[in-house]
Amino acid sequence: MRELLDQARVGASSDANIFTTLVQAPGLFRRWLPFGGKLLRGKIPARERELMILRTGWNCGAAYEWAQHAPIALACGLTAEEIDRVVLGPDAEGWAGFDATLLRAADELHRDFRISDATWSELSAVYSTEQLIELPMLVGHYHLVAMTLNSLGVQLDSGLTGFPQ
Repeated sequence: MRELLDQARVGASSDANIFTTLVQAPGLFRRWLPFGGKLLRGKIPARERELMILRTGWNCGAAYEWAQHAPIALACGLTAEEIDRVVLGPDAEGWAGFDATLLRAADELHRDFRISDATWSELSAVYSTEQLIELPMLVGHYHLVAMTLNSLGVQLDSGLTGFPQ
């Protein structure tokens, strides 16, 4: 288990509660970790990736996911104001056009399990084929993470806070 936990160092401590919980299923953990790591180093720019992860965490009521990714989002260029605004969704005043499109895509995947033609058209005007394929995989992956964390009752790590007040 320690060897697997040492492989988990991506941005969070290998002793983060998510890792110490999931490593208890070592076969799944061993296969899950590289995929999650690939998405964190994928084709979608980090700021945009974190915007969609935060919206997915909010949509799924996953405070742990939010708590882990809010500091990452800050480091990737989102402002504290933008992070707080994620909870208001794509129609909130203040979003740049493509940010709103990304949030809308996350919402549509959550609600409809697909991206609408209109949103897809906006995405495809900016994103490559690889990024278009990665986007629903990213949101879907963080749904899986949210469902697991919420079901297992994984507690926030020390020093992290959940959703904005």
